[in-house]
Amino acid sequence: MAFSLGEDDNQGMTEMNLIPLIDIMLVLMIIFLVTATVANPSIPLTLPQTTAEIQPPPPKEFSISISADNQVAVNGTVVSMDQLTQQLQQAAQSPEKPAIQLRADKEAKYDTVAQVMGHATEAGLSNIAFVTDN
Repeated sequence: MAFSLGEDDNQGMTEMNLIPLIDIMLVLMIIFLVTATVANPSIPLTLPQTTAEIQPPPPKEFSISISADNQVAVNGTVVSMDQLTQQLQQAAQSPEKPAIQLRADKEAKYDTVAQVMGHATEAGLSNIAFVTDN
């Protein structure tokens, strides 16, 4: 006498179990990735020698800040517009004209920013960069 659980089906499995195949493929992929990163051959190089001269550092920076209440500061020191004009003219007389970094508060008046830029161009300094926060 035969013992049977459930229905008496004489049909075979019609579907293939893919889980073991997927497991093996994942293990092979991990092994491949590990060996590919470890076995990275380096190419021996002989780099060319040059006779290029070292570039001089960029000209000194001239930092102008404009606060929300329209106070103008040069390199951290609060100055009036007349003092700013004098300092810009002195900076323009140097052999290497400095680059101006203009930091203006977003609440500062456009008029003040335009006056500072006007004084800089009158002095002959046209390399002006606006500094912002990201």
